[in-house]
This record gives sequence, structure tokens and C-alpha cells, in this order.
Amino acid sequence: MSKRQRRNHLPAFKAKVALAALRGEKTLAELAQQVDVHPNQITTWKAQLLDGAAGVFGAAPRSEAAPAIDVKTLHAKIGELTLTNDFLSGALGPRPVF
Repeated sequence: MSKRQRRNHLPAFKAKVALAALRGEKTLAELAQQVDVHPNQITTWKAQLLDGAAGVFGAAPRSEAAPAIDVKTLHAKIGELTLTNDFLSGALGPRPVF
């Protein structure tokens, strides 16, 4: 008897099954048999859907969440770190190869 290969379900499929479970038109066992997934897995997807549902309406747009980037400051920091790196590599000498 061979083992069943692990299946990876797409998020759209998970959402569709979880929504069907929330509707309650079919029992969990009937739905599990129809989509060929274990009932415990459907219960997990349903709980994840309910936990993440608030984020759909309450999440801020991602473009506003990004902080303003000061490019001049970053370039100055890169230059400073490059100088430090060059100084230390010259002061320590070549690295032995093993």
C-alpha cells in the first residue's frame, strides 16, 4: 500500500471551502467528502478565515505604511561603512586560505 502524496491547496480553494463551511448548507462531513479533504482541515481553514476577516476591513493601505526613505543619509552610511571596511582590511592584512 503506497502512501498518499502530500497535497498543497491553493489559497482560493481554501477560502472557497471555508466559506462553504461557514454557510452551513452542508455538514462538515458532507463537505469534506465532496472536496476530498479531512474535516479537521476544513475546521482549521474556517478558523483562519474568521481570524483574518477583520484584517480585510481594518488593514491600512500598504503604501502609507512604508516610512519615508532618506536616500542621502543611506548613501552617507554606505560610504562610511565602505571606508571602515577598507581601513580594516588593510590594517589586518590578507586572510589565510585554508
